[in-house]
Amino acid sequence: MRTYPYTITISSEKGGVGKTTLATNLAIYLKAMREDMPVTIFSFDNHFTIDKMFELQKRNEEACDVHALLMGEKAVNVVQTGQYGVGYIRSSTELGDIHERFKGPMTLTRMLAESGISGIVIIDTRPDLNILTQNALYAADRVLIPVKDLPSLENCKNIFALFDQRGIDKKSLALLPCLIDERIKFEGIFKDQKTLLRAIAVNRGYRCMDTFISKSPKVESLNTNPDGKIYPILTHARGTDVHSQFMEVTRDILRSVDATKENRACLYHTWLLEKEAHKKELYLARLEGLAERCLICGALLAEHPDDRSFYFETSDRSARGFLHGNCVSNMLCSALYGLKEDAPTFDAAKALVADKSSKAVSLLFPRIGSELCRLDYRQFNMAGEQLLQKNVEMPGFDAGEFNGVHDRLYLLLNEALAGFEGALRKESWLSVYPVDPGNPEAVLHDESYKAIHRLQKHFAKEVTLPI
Repeated sequence: MRTYPYTITISSEKGGVGKTTLATNLAIYLKAMREDMPVTIFSFDNHFTIDKMFELQKRNEEACDVHALLMGEKAVNVVQTGQYGVGYIRSSTELGDIHERFKGPMTLTRMLAESGISGIVIIDTRPDLNILTQNALYAADRVLIPVKDLPSLENCKNIFALFDQRGIDKKSLALLPCLIDERIKFEGIFKDQKTLLRAIAVNRGYRCMDTFISKSPKVESLNTNPDGKIYPILTHARGTDVHSQFMEVTRDILRSVDATKENRACLYHTWLLEKEAHKKELYLARLEGLAERCLICGALLAEHPDDRSFYFETSDRSARGFLHGNCVSNMLCSALYGLKEDAPTFDAAKALVADKSSKAVSLLFPRIGSELCRLDYRQFNMAGEQLLQKNVEMPGFDAGEFNGVHDRLYLLLNEALAGFEGALRKESWLSVYPVDPGNPEAVLHDESYKAIHRLQKHFAKEVTLPI
């Protein structure tokens, strides 16, 4: 059975508000209060505090780290069991090249959904809103935003704005007053720092946790001491207010974990599965609507599946299917150069046509009128830029006559574009796309077909221009 982690992201654009202290100690408290639940922590920052706090042996520079995870390494290969039973992923200073891979805001959500990590994951972020931080925010079931003063509270608006831009529910966001100096008192209704910060937060529509974390010289000494070690609050600050405050934060988190039936990673993975199922349904529907024959030679494609090198689709989507590459090359060679197959230059011309048509989209628009019967032929690259335009006279086409040169062209146009009583559908045209003959159906997969749809819309505008 697939497992999904409950994800907690610690985030603030303001440095020095206690993010890493909160992340590391929260992991230890969670593990202590729920021993049978896996707890995993990693950081996008490069200060290596997490490594120093949890590593059991000397750092192995060749071991997998958070960079490897973000590049696709399996979680089982990167999560190490650390001190206090907490799993951790080694930090990395080499995350600069990750940003290109994380263009999408939900990339980390997908990775966590597919990671196989269970229990709780805690992500410590950098003091900025780069793409990795954004991914960590969107992946979170719970976002804790430490605030210690008005500047750090002011920076919160950017995180809330990100959720508004993406249309994501802000219920996961919660402010936590941290490093509060309880010696500071004010006159009036806002008697101290935590009361003032909460009042301002509520006034701005921000949710604020009921508890807070005090400023404590004892806790500060756990990070800076002659031993050069980092000690946890749970074991080295018992009896302090901070110890009891962390207990309350942890209880609050565990209540949320227990109340969450489907965490964000699970919901996202379910959505992905539904999306893939929908894509499959659309793909199968596209396969069912394909022409059974090559419209140029008339051969059944099921009996002659080789050389299906082109996919065609009409402007109204009423006809779609595959064409043999040799048929398309012969047709274009005859139509563009007026050559019969027994002409001495036919093979050379065909080779040239085959090379160009295999790299471009061909658009065929018959212009039929009382005194007009010609083909508007154009070639485009996959970006929609026109490479070639040629007007091809079509003698005898309107009378249904073949002339030995344009026969294949006439067959294709009539088979694809014929409407009521044999006349061509008004203002209809077709485009012919090169495909991989080894896997021609791949053109009907979602992303490839969307590209074709975009080009069809572009061509619809192009063919309305005067020739």
